[in-house]
This record gives sequence, C-alpha cells and structure tokens, in this order.
Amino acid sequence: MKKVRVGVAGYGTIGQRLADGVAMQGDMELVGVADVAPTLPVLALHEKGMPYKMFTAAPDKASLLTDKGIPVSGTLEDLIQSTDIMLDATSAGVGAVNKELYKKYGKKAIFQGGEKNDVADVFFHGYANYEKGLGQQFLKLTSCNTTGLIRAIDCIDRAVGVEKVAVTIIRRVADPGDYHRGLTNALQVAPAPTHQALDLMTIMPHIQATGILIHTPVTHGHIITAVVTPKEDIDKPELLDLFSKHPRIRVVRIADGFMGNASLFKYARDLGNPRGDMYEIAVWEESIVKSGRDIMFAINIPQEAVVIPENIDGIRAAMKMQLTRETGTAETNKYLGMGKWLK
Repeated sequence: MKKVRVGVAGYGTIGQRLADGVAMQGDMELVGVADVAPTLPVLALHEKGMPYKMFTAAPDKASLLTDKGIPVSGTLEDLIQSTDIMLDATSAGVGAVNKELYKKYGKKAIFQGGEKNDVADVFFHGYANYEKGLGQQFLKLTSCNTTGLIRAIDCIDRAVGVEKVAVTIIRRVADPGDYHRGLTNALQVAPAPTHQALDLMTIMPHIQATGILIHTPVTHGHIITAVVTPKEDIDKPELLDLFSKHPRIRVVRIADGFMGNASLFKYARDLGNPRGDMYEIAVWEESIVKSGRDIMFAINIPQEAVVIPENIDGIRAAMKMQLTRETGTAETNKYLGMGKWLK
C-alpha cells in the first residue's frame, strides 16, 4: 500500500510533535519539516542526527540554518511539492499566507487552532465530525482546550445526548520556555464567553455552551471544569464507565497521587514519554459530582501534545484513508499507542 506523504511547516511546540506523530504512523511517510531559523527544537533535531529532513521556509535566509551545520534539503515549496498533504504548525497568521502555496501546488493542508476559521473548508475534530472532513482540501483543528473538551462532551453526547454545557477553563499562561510571556503572580479573567465554548458549538451545533476562562501563572497544562446537562440522566458510575472505555481519556484518582496537572506531567516523564508528552486528556474520578440532572467533572489538557491525534485523524479524513470516524480514529490510536492504560 502506498503511504500518504506528509510535510510539516513550522518545527516549534506543535510542529515537532506533529512530525513525531506522523513518523509513528505505519501508513504515512514524513517527507520533512520546514522552519526559518535554528531554534532550540531545530538545534535539538540536529544534535539527534537529523532524523527528519529540514527545509527552509525562508530561502534567502537559509544560511541561518547551514551556518549551524544543519543540512537543508530544499525550500518550503520543494517540501510542499513532494507531499500529498501539509500540516501547518506555523505561528498564527502565517498559515493563511502559506495557504496560497498549498493552493498553487494543488495540495491539501491542515491548520492549527491559532488560525482564523475561514482559512479552511471545515473546522475539524476527529471524534465529533470526522466525516465532514472527508476529501476536503483544507481543514482547521480546534485549539488544545477545545480539542480535549470536545472529546469529553462527545463521549457523553453519543451515549445519552447533551443539551448544554458550561465550562470554566483554568488556563496555563504559557508553554514551558516562553519567557516572553513574563513572570507573574496573578490570575487574569478573560471576558466571557470563551472562544472554546463558541468553537464547541461550531463543531457540535446541537449543544448550548458557554464558559469562563482564567489565566494562571503555570505552564504544565490547563484544567477545565465542565457542568453538563444531559438529555438522559446519567450517574457517576455510568459516566466513569464511558470515560474509562475511551482511548483518548485517562481516568485518574487523587487518591493514587494525581494531585493536579504537575502530577500528570511527572507521570508522563516517568513513563518515558518523549518530552513528557501526553496525547490523552485526564479526568479526575473524585471530581465527578451530580447536581440534579447536571453532572460536573474536571479534566486536564496537556496543551503541547493533545491535538496531535486529531491532526492525524485530519490526514486520514482529508486523504480518505478511512471513511468513518470509528475506523479513522482507531488507526490513529493504534499507531500512537492510545489507550494502553485501558483494562
């Protein structure tokens, strides 16, 4: 079987993880990655022996890479022409510029949550609307928080239906190493409703959603609390059973030592996950409570890696590698090793 050829534009926080994720897929070939400068991820790639080919996104500045001894295999346009589909993980706004190159060469592309929705044909999530992405040229992924939130809400919705949801997002203020964000000792409240609630309704228009977001001076993950009004009553044991069977949701217990986001990050490092990455969201068993018809729970969003599985789903949908959400997500999960913790 011919493998789908994939390229990654932007080798930063998300791009390096997308490259790793694609390289793990048995039915895909990572052609290479593109960037403009010898950033720390690029320098680390070089020190590891250049397992991925590097292309320059700024041909007139290729010397920035070559002067560091980093071999350059060509330009971004060369990479695009050698692929079937591009994963664009560049800074917000750059993807819209790159889109013109993708159109020029008749290539498909997937953009990240930082781009505006109108950059793509479909606002995409692997579990919630996989079939809408089938054969499309341009898909846009949801943000990390929205991606994880939709996994949990979709899980409930497919079992008993969801009428509405209200969320509070305790948002990490920056990724590790983002010094430009500044060091603070304060919480900052953003205007409601959050874009994550609005984005959820775009993907799942049959659900009413609203939310509040609070920026916190931490780096290892967001925490979301969700109050869900189901269409059919569901109790805690039933919800636990649903979450416990989902290959992208890990149920954890405070009683076992999972005190918060830092506990999960440490656990991922103890497991030997590269960079301490987690593809799954985690839900705390002790956080699940009932209030009348409503049911409430808290989930952890590992912002650096959580969107990788849905990006891979997007490749499968756009390239029509699998034609249903069940088969597409199952292939992604298999190659990424999702759900290894399931009993």
